[in-house]
Amino acid sequence: MKTTTRCALALLPGLLATAVHAQKIGDVDTAFQWLGPDHKIVVEAYDDPLVQGVSCYISRAKTGGISGGLGLAEDKAEASIACRQIGPVSFKAPLKLEEQVFSERASILFKRVRVVRMVDAARNTLVYLTYSDKLVDGSPQNSVTAVPIDRGAPIPLRK
Repeated sequence: MKTTTRCALALLPGLLATAVHAQKIGDVDTAFQWLGPDHKIVVEAYDDPLVQGVSCYISRAKTGGISGGLGLAEDKAEASIACRQIGPVSFKAPLKLEEQVFSERASILFKRVRVVRMVDAARNTLVYLTYSDKLVDGSPQNSVTAVPIDRGAPIPLRK
C-alpha cells in the first residue's frame, strides 16, 4: 500500500468527525474594533451525526480585529455547550463509549474546539463534553451537558 494511501486512511476518522458543519444561530459583539470585525460570542448548532433527534448548541469567543478578520487570530479557549433532545431519538449506528463528534478550528494552526460524546450506559444518558486543545499547551477549561434517553430505548453500544 502506498504511503499516501496509508496516510489518507489514517486521517479518515478525524476527517469524518470534522465533516459535521455548524449552523450559526447568532452572535453578539463583546468589543468594538476600529479595523476588522468586532470581538464576538458566537452560538452555533450541531446535530449529532449518529444520534438523530439530538442537537448541541455551543457558544464560544471569536476574536475580531484585523488578525481575526484574516483568520490569523487564536480564539479563546472558553466555550459552553447545551445539548437537547429536539425530536424522537434514533441511532444510525451503535455508539462507542467515547467518541469525538465535532471539531472546529480555533486558530490558523494547531488549536481546535472539540466535542466528545460519552455514553453513560448505567443511566442510559448521552454526555457531551466541549474543550479546546492545542498541540503544545491545551486548556483545562471545559463544559459538559447530558441528554437522558428513555429507558425503553437502550443506547446501542459498539462492541
